[in-house]
Amino acid sequence: MKKIILSLLAVFLIIVEWLWDGLTAFGHSLISWLHLEAVEQWLSRTSPPTALIAFCIPLLIVTPINLLALNLLANGLIMQGLGLEVIAKLLGTLLVARVFALTKPQLLTFGWLRLIYTTITGWLQWAHQKVTDTTVYRWSKRLKAEAKARWATWFNK
Repeated sequence: MKKIILSLLAVFLIIVEWLWDGLTAFGHSLISWLHLEAVEQWLSRTSPPTALIAFCIPLLIVTPINLLALNLLANGLIMQGLGLEVIAKLLGTLLVARVFALTKPQLLTFGWLRLIYTTITGWLQWAHQKVTDTTVYRWSKRLKAEAKARWATWFNK
């Protein structure tokens, strides 16, 4: 049973890593396309209270989308609700991760946030170690590397 659970977690982890890589690359492209480099520079140098406000803004953007998705689900529009929820999760992950990466030093000056961050990071490191030892994870990493290499040869010609 433990092997099955770890294998399922390995699959989940590799999917999250793939999504994270894709969202990170998309975020960088979006910043360049929208010419928001100056905003990113400002965010990285802002005060801790301003960083905290900036960190909350993506949550305020995504919450109404989540509520609309919930409303769609409650009204029987299952596929539309699930689709909108997936979009909200991807958008939320993209925005929250980007703002957190830019403001992490300022945010971690808040003791309560530092405690939450170190606790969650510790759990994730422990779980990651358990999962990366599995055959499924190692196989998935090889598959990811092969896919990345193919992608590069197709689009970097």
